[in-house]
Amino acid sequence: MRLVGKQTWMFENDIYINATGTAVGPKEAEGPLAESFDVTHTDLHCGEDNWELAERLLMKEAIDSCLQKGNLNYSDIDFFLAGDLLNQNVTANYVARQNQIPFLCMFGACSTSMETLAVGAALVDGGFARKIMAATSSHNATAERQFRYPTEYGGQKPDTATFTVTGAGAALVSQEKGLVKITSATIGKVADYGIADPFDMGSAMAPAAADTIRQHLVDTNRSPSYYDLIVTGDLSGVGSPILKKLLQEEGYDVFDVHNDCGLMIYRPDQEVFAGGSGCGCSAVVTYGYILNELIKGNFQRVFVVATGALLSPTMIQQKETIPTIAHGVVIEALEGGD
Repeated sequence: MRLVGKQTWMFENDIYINATGTAVGPKEAEGPLAESFDVTHTDLHCGEDNWELAERLLMKEAIDSCLQKGNLNYSDIDFFLAGDLLNQNVTANYVARQNQIPFLCMFGACSTSMETLAVGAALVDGGFARKIMAATSSHNATAERQFRYPTEYGGQKPDTATFTVTGAGAALVSQEKGLVKITSATIGKVADYGIADPFDMGSAMAPAAADTIRQHLVDTNRSPSYYDLIVTGDLSGVGSPILKKLLQEEGYDVFDVHNDCGLMIYRPDQEVFAGGSGCGCSAVVTYGYILNELIKGNFQRVFVVATGALLSPTMIQQKETIPTIAHGVVIEALEGGD
């Protein structure tokens, strides 16, 4: 691996995603990408006694689906990189307690999907691991209970609010020839443009996404048209237009190649306010739909930029503004079907 420019890792070996797994809740299973998910549930409890156990089950199901596709066992994995939205990353921690894979707990809020994938690829490229499992999850009810108001409270929300995706995604990374390649990653910086409203995550995270995309294009000397798709994690209907405008002001036109996982995962007529968000948002869309499109040859190069709001309930109560971050990973189809 070598550093290109200021923030971009170029992987010098062939790093592959060998398999992925996804598990989602009921609203995601009713959306336009339903057929791309491995496991779907018809209720938020997912057959468990509480929402936290439901989220834990989702992460386990995503990992199990990934291992099944790769014809592997837990013992075949060198390191498990995972995180979630709950305090102290309890979903990932308790899943790691069960699977007994050497564990690196990671937190980047909703950017965790690409943070774990980027670091996992770097470990494999550097020879520090042979097989990495990268995973993340979120659950609408667990996130609402922790960050806003419990679902039972029935509090009204503004149109700028996003709807936390109930879902988990996992990816197996190694140097063994796989489905698609990971060729580079750009590590983001923390940005804070003074947004203090936890019901407007799109506006808060858009500047971080714009900064990471711009820096990636500068570091690699590429234009947006190099990619078939530059997809952000969960800016949704509010943040996506802001991102496009910010990049346009910097001289980069992404209007023809940009989409957002928070807009892709739900139908326009679903009641999700501005769109989807959460750790599971970019994970299930990337490891489901986007990976399938790369394998089919409908995409050749995709730059996935997962965005995260690094807030806590305590900081919001203390009237702090919201620091945000975005990490990006380039995933490419195999040339000539190799």
